[in-house]
Amino acid sequence: MLKKSSLALLGAALFLAWNGLLLLFLWGRPGAVPGPQHPQLPPGSRLLPAQLLQLAQDAEAELRLQRELLLQIQQLSRSQRQKTPPKTPKPPAKTPKPPQQQEEEEEEEEEAVIPVLVLACDRSSVRRCLDKILRYRPSARRFPVIVSQDCGHAETAAVIASYGAAVSHIRQPDLSDVPVPPEHRKFQGYYKISRHYRWALGQVFRTFRYRAAIVVEDDLEVAPDFFEYFQAVLPLLEEDASLWCASAWNDNGKEGLVDAGRAELLYRTDFFPGLGWLLLAELWDELEPKWPPAFWDDWMRQPEQRRGRACVRPEVSRTMTFGRKGVSHGQFYDQYLKFIKLNDRFVPFTQMDLSYLKKDRYERFFLQQVYSAPEIRLEELQKDSGRDSGPVRIQYRGRDSFKALAKALGLMDDLKSGVPRAGYRGVVSFVCRGRRVFLAPPSDWTGYDPSWS
Repeated sequence: MLKKSSLALLGAALFLAWNGLLLLFLWGRPGAVPGPQHPQLPPGSRLLPAQLLQLAQDAEAELRLQRELLLQIQQLSRSQRQKTPPKTPKPPAKTPKPPQQQEEEEEEEEEAVIPVLVLACDRSSVRRCLDKILRYRPSARRFPVIVSQDCGHAETAAVIASYGAAVSHIRQPDLSDVPVPPEHRKFQGYYKISRHYRWALGQVFRTFRYRAAIVVEDDLEVAPDFFEYFQAVLPLLEEDASLWCASAWNDNGKEGLVDAGRAELLYRTDFFPGLGWLLLAELWDELEPKWPPAFWDDWMRQPEQRRGRACVRPEVSRTMTFGRKGVSHGQFYDQYLKFIKLNDRFVPFTQMDLSYLKKDRYERFFLQQVYSAPEIRLEELQKDSGRDSGPVRIQYRGRDSFKALAKALGLMDDLKSGVPRAGYRGVVSFVCRGRRVFLAPPSDWTGYDPSWS
């Protein structure tokens, strides 16, 4: 637009110059103007006064017109300069990033942030837990670590503080004793743990407003693919309303009871495993108003909380516990927990199709696999040399039958609200003498009996 205005101004100037020259030429022609210098001009070559006056008036009108045109062109040019925004200098070009780095950063931005909530008290050995978490987490941004400390133990607080900005250290503000019924005085520790869980989960979901969280305690060591596993199963929890948690723990995950060569195997279980588990904020919205004063994990296993939902659990555990000392005084630790097999190889779960864990598809496949396996007696299994590697089924028909068989097979034999540990629809899957075994109820099973506890 500025270029066009400049051309218009130039044209106007040339037009005025031409008219000026023309007037000068007319005024300078012989006989054009009578005067004493030309007294003897021929009569026909001299202009009449009326004609001369008319010429002067025309010239003056033409000059006025050209001046007005010039003023209009100048005003138009000024107006266009005001409307046209000034050109901003272009920022210096960014140095292009390598394609692989750019792709990784874009993928990281799209992936969900899942904090790891570590509940600590008076174990300075929390260092072992935190060292492995920080060693194996693939991204500090996607997996922030929040350590919530109860008890006010100075030595443990110093250990947590030594990690600096690598972890966030929050402290339970209420360290007082919890009022308990007289018969529960010896369970004061369980009441404090439940209070701490409620406060810490409230911080994660209410104060920090995360949409999901992984919960571990300070006596757990995690596997190399701990984060890969939870990152992969998170979408399942978001899509399948029949799942309410994912756990890194297999209650029957002792060496010899699992197929270490099939570490990629995942299952549904009706038993809440805990010991490294993932939940969504929506579940906390449901549980927080009725959170129990004590024994929170057994409370989670009651039908009123589970509501027919299941958890995902692995064949080979992604956590192991090294905490023999605690409020449970080592219950189950020497007999079971210290023998849990911790997975030692990385499984790329995020590159696998885990849709087989969705309820309808899983039940069709799993139940067909269980009840198509030949039924054998315990004695036959114990005598088996392992030559026949096909899956088999051992059937139980009541609470006492289950407990006797579980104990003989080296499984955990306790039940919570009628649900066996690691069981799904009453079926417990494990390995014995190198072959897959299903400890299962009859095929006409109709549901759990809460009196089996």
